[in-house]
Amino acid sequence: MKTIKIRQDQEYITLNVLLKVADLIQTGGMAKIFLVDNDVYVNGEKETRRGRKLYPGDIVKVFDAEYFVSR
Repeated sequence: MKTIKIRQDQEYITLNVLLKVADLIQTGGMAKIFLVDNDVYVNGEKETRRGRKLYPGDIVKVFDAEYFVSR
């Protein structure tokens, strides 16, 4: 499981930012297409909203990789 850290001055990050930080997409705008073409799960539930807010403790699963959101 890989860890994605939220900056101390932020309460959350959005799913499109996580996908970009994880090098799954090159730009935030690509998230919409990525989410249509691929299954992405947040805390075990399928997610299609690129603007989904992710808080510390959330787990995002893409392909066979898991990303833990932390502060």
